[in-house]
Amino acid sequence: MNLVQSLERQMAKPNANIPELQAGDIVKVHVHIVEGDRERIQVFQGTIIRLRKGSVNANFTVRRVASHGVGVERTFLLYSPRIDKIEVLRHSKVRRAQLYFLRDRRGKAARLKELRK
Repeated sequence: MNLVQSLERQMAKPNANIPELQAGDIVKVHVHIVEGDRERIQVFQGTIIRLRKGSVNANFTVRRVASHGVGVERTFLLYSPRIDKIEVLRHSKVRRAQLYFLRDRRGKAARLKELRK
């Protein structure tokens, strides 16, 4: 048995800290950060602009606007042990799988309509 098969068997059990994600969701990702001998949890909040599915290699990209209007994107492995938990704050109504057009938008033009269920 190789490493990929053992990881896929572990993933058969759903992780309670990983909710159902889709493009356009506004999420908080709690990530373990190791600095020397110290360890802390850092929160990265933003909009999911890309979600790549695939058993062990599933990943998603979160975009947020930092200070002075600079956009910051970060890609996370969905089943990484460094991810402590993912909180979905709200769902947005989107019509495409990848929201790369948000990179060119500024201010109110970058807003997505909230999906009410």
